Amino acid sequence: MLSGMEINELLEYAGPVIYVSLALAALYGLFQAVLLFLRIKQKKFSSEAEAEEFLSEVRERISQRDWDGAAEFCDQPQYWAKAVPQLVMVALANRDRSPSTLRRMVSEKFDREIMADLSYGHSWIGTIVKSAPMLGLLGTVTGMIGAFAKIAKTAEGGTDPSALAADISFALFTTAAGLAVAIPLVLLGAAVRVRMGRLEDSVSEHLAEFLDDFELAQSS
Repeated sequence: MLSGMEINELLEYAGPVIYVSLALAALYGLFQAVLLFLRIKQKKFSSEAEAEEFLSEVRERISQRDWDGAAEFCDQPQYWAKAVPQLVMVALANRDRSPSTLRRMVSEKFDREIMADLSYGHSWIGTIVKSAPMLGLLGTVTGMIGAFAKIAKTAEGGTDPSALAADISFALFTTAAGLAVAIPLVLLGAAVRVRMGRLEDSVSEHLAEFLDDFELAQSS
C-alpha cells in the first residue's frame, strides 16, 4: 500500500504528465490531418480539366501504340506523384496481361499502395479521438482522488477550501481538455474521409476511361 505522502507525490506528477500527453495528442492528430490533406491533394488532379488534358494526351499516344511515349508522359514531374498516372504506368508495364487481369491488378495496386496508406494515417486520428477523452477522464479521477484525500484530512486539522477547489478544478479542466482535443479531430477526420472518398471516386472514373481506351488501342 502507498502511504499518503507517496500518493500526494504521484498526484503532483500526474497533472503535468496528463497535460503534456493531451498537448502531444492534439499536435500529432493535427499533424496527421494536415499530412493527409496534403497527400490527397498530391494524388488527385487539381481540376477536371487537368484530368481530361492528361487522359487526352495518353489516349493519343496509346492509339498510336506508342507505349513508351505514354509511360514517359506519365513520368513527367507534374504527373508522377498523382494516382492515375502511377496506375496508368502499371497498366502499360503489364499490357501483355488479359483485360480482366489488368483491371484487377490496377485496382489492387490502388487499394494497397494509395488508399491503404491514407487509411493508415486516418486510423491514427481515430485512435487519438478515442484516447484524448480517456486522458481527460484520467485527469478527472486523479483530481477527485486528490480532493477526497484532502477531505479525509479535515478531521485531523481542517482543510484549505482553495486547495480542495484546485483539485476539483483540475478534474473538470482535464475532462474539458480531452473533449476539446477530440471534437475538432472528429470533424477533421470526417473531412479527411470525405476527401478520401472523392479521391477514390475520381481515380476509379478516370482509370476506367483509360482502361477502355487502352483495350481499344490494343485490339485495333
